[in-house]
Order: sequence, then structure tokens, then C-alpha cells
Amino acid sequence: MSELPDPTADLTARPWFFCGIGGSGMQPLAAILKGRGAQVAGSDRSFDQGRTPEKFAALERQGFQLFPQDGSGITMPEQVLVASAAVEDTVPEMVRAKELGIPRLTRADLNAALFNSAKAGVAIAGTSGKSTVTGMLGWILHHAGRAPTIMNGAVMKNFVSEDRPFASAVIGGDDLYVSEVDESDGSIAFYRPRVGVLLNVSLDHKSMEELRELFGNYLAVSKTSVINADNAEAMALAGNAGDLITFGIDNPDATITIAANSIAAGPTRQAAMVVDSRDDGRHSLVLNMPGKHNLSNAVAAIAGANAAGVPVADAVAALAQFSGLARRFDVVGTSSSGVTVIDDFGHNPEKCAATLRTLKSHPGRVFAFFQPHGYGPLRQMGEELAQTFARELGPDDLTLLCDPVYFGGTVDRSEGSERIVDLIASNGHTSGPKALHINTRDGCGDFLVANAKRGDRIVVMGARDDTLSEFANGLLKQLQT
Repeated sequence: MSELPDPTADLTARPWFFCGIGGSGMQPLAAILKGRGAQVAGSDRSFDQGRTPEKFAALERQGFQLFPQDGSGITMPEQVLVASAAVEDTVPEMVRAKELGIPRLTRADLNAALFNSAKAGVAIAGTSGKSTVTGMLGWILHHAGRAPTIMNGAVMKNFVSEDRPFASAVIGGDDLYVSEVDESDGSIAFYRPRVGVLLNVSLDHKSMEELRELFGNYLAVSKTSVINADNAEAMALAGNAGDLITFGIDNPDATITIAANSIAAGPTRQAAMVVDSRDDGRHSLVLNMPGKHNLSNAVAAIAGANAAGVPVADAVAALAQFSGLARRFDVVGTSSSGVTVIDDFGHNPEKCAATLRTLKSHPGRVFAFFQPHGYGPLRQMGEELAQTFARELGPDDLTLLCDPVYFGGTVDRSEGSERIVDLIASNGHTSGPKALHINTRDGCGDFLVANAKRGDRIVVMGARDDTLSEFANGLLKQLQT
């Protein structure tokens, strides 16, 4: 049972223990707490299994004490345990914490407490694009000298250093806290934003009815709402907002938008003219990221930063220096044989569609490797995922799936990736893309290396598994030889 801390309490007064400290949601929170002076330790199943050793070596260099996931790190009732809601009660840390009467918080509980304790919280919500916009908006505020604390689910390349190679958090001051907020577990309801950005509303982990209620309530408690005017579902919730700023790239009536016919798009970067309708100001944007969805993300970040007090001109100028995020259309490289490998976080229909559209806007065959991020999500959105691959790819392209990621537990594994292959075939008919299921990831890699030719693009897609980046880098090395 989660016990949400008093946001005004000193969160550094007690020692903290993170179960799953290497996770994308846990690691940045552990870094923020430690940066503020708290004693922080943790365990992780991946650490025990020897997966992503460079990540855990970096955590140890930063002073985190790591324990095996056997309960040995839980030693005193003064500790606070942070564990995902998905962690089962039989995990040794859970058992030991219950024995000692230690309070247990979820990642969302802790993040909300940190967020709400700041003088101004800037939240980024929506089904897709949260991590990218959080990185962009955080960079703009940092560039403007606002010293934000940034909590992200992805590594922000602008903040990577030798000491912090996995920079998914920035420890700034206590006044300004920037964070993506999650609707999938309902925890978006915990936050009280000074600025609440809403990027889009589309099917993911919950039904559309549930999403409309969650996002509508989120806008109602945000002092200033920043809403995507291009997304009909998001704009339908604008009546819940108080102060309102809208943004868009296709809607000329948005507060901050893109001038008609001003977009110059390339395979790795783009440029456009940002227009502020309040004063008809025009500002030239250069963005070192491809794709229409990333242009929309940039305008969202500009609007969100403006709501937090940064002039539009300054926000636009800052984005020219934005380096992007790891695993967000992250070009690993092009082999000597002329095959480009891209690492991407796409895992739900909207994210996958955005990545595939960006790839298909330029010549070349696409090999889309997809590792589903769980059996539960595959059942929830399998039909929509299949429709996405069938719609966005052509007959010369290929969708290649391995089995869903599985790290243990009691989840129902009766339906797997082979179902998606069948659904792609039924959605694509004779003119659609080819689809193939190979059980193991290594088997998929062997197939890709054997079949990719000059000019092809291989995109590695999936979530909840840091070793996908290792897989993408390994593919490039194999293609070189």
C-alpha cells in the first residue's frame, strides 16, 4: 500500500531504497534524491543477471550502493522503499519491507511528492512524445538560466557527461520541477501543475473513456494549460482548462504555430518558421531531429516554456542546440555496406506510426524490428499495432517481431507476437507489408544482417528493455563485417 509523503516534508531525512534502481523511471528519481542530499541505495534484477553492466557501474561511481535483489539491502525500519506498482509481493525486498513495517512508495508517488513540493511544476502529459518534449522543455529552461530540476524517462544527450552517461535527470534548484506525467497507471491525478502541457490523447494502456477523464481532470488542476490544437481529442478537453495556450503545426488558429509552407524537412534535421499569433512575431527554428512529430514536439516545448516565462524567441534559439534523446529516432550509424540502423522507443500505435512515417518520407526499404514490451500491452493494443504497421509500410518493407519481453512473474503468456503477424497480414492484404515472427531476438538479428542491402534502414523498436540499444549497436557491427 503506497503512502504518499507530505509534499512539504524533508524527503532527504530518511534513507531510501529503490527496487529496480536501473529502471527508466527509477534511476532519475534516485539521482534527484541523492543530488538533494538523501542516502540512496538499491537493487535490480538486471544487475543480478549481468545485463547493461555499464549502467550499474556508472551508478556505483556516482555513490549508489547496489545490493542483490534478495532483500539484503532492507535492514532498518527508517528506510523508505520505492518499487513499481508492478513489483509482486513475493519479491524479497517486498517481503523484508513488510516484516520491518517499512513504508512503500511507487515511482509515481515519489515523483508527485517532489513535483508538488516545488514552487512551480511544469508537467508534460499525453499518450506520445512526453519524454522528447520534457527533454526539449527542460533544455530551454536550462539554457535560459532557470536551473530546472528535470525528471525524464529517457537519456537527454545535452546533459550527458563522462560522470553521468545515463542523464535521464538533471538536479537543479528547488523552485522549478519539469517532469513527464503518466496516465497509464492513473498517477497523473497526483500532480498539481503550474503549467500542464497536453500533447495528444490516443489509445495506449487505457480505454479512450478513461483517458478523457484523466486528461480532463489534469487540465482542470493546471493553472495554465498548454494544449495541442492539432489533436482533436486534446482540444475537446480544452473546456476544462483555465488559462490556455494552444500550439500546433497544422492549425493556423493556434497561439503558437508554424507558418504555412515554411517547413524544410531532411532525413536528419529540419527548419521552419514559428509564429506567435499574439504579436505576430516570427522566429526561425532549426531542429536537429527529423519528422513532423518532432516539429510538433518542438512547438509544444516552446509553448510550454513560454507559459513558464521564457520568451518565444529565446525558446526557439535554444532548440537549435538541442541534441535529442537516446532511443528517440536515434541514428546508430550507417554500415560500410550502406545499411542505416536506427534505435527507437516506439512501442504503442502512435509512437510507431510517427517513426515509420518519418522513415517512409525518404527513399529506401524499411526493416522494422519490433519487440513488444509485454504480453499484457500486446493484448491491449495488438490490433491497433498491426493496423499501424500494415498502414505505414509498403510491400517492399518488412515487419519483424520476436517474442515479447519477459522478465518473470505470473503474466498470461498464451498470446504472443505470432498473433500480430497474422493481424498484419489480414490488415495489409496483398499490397501491404510483409511480416515475420522469429522467436528469439538473436534469430531476428541474424535474419536482418543476412537480408539487409545497401540503402535499407533497420529500425529497432520497443520499450522496457535497455538491451535493445545493445542489440542495435550489435547489428551495426555485424553489418560492418
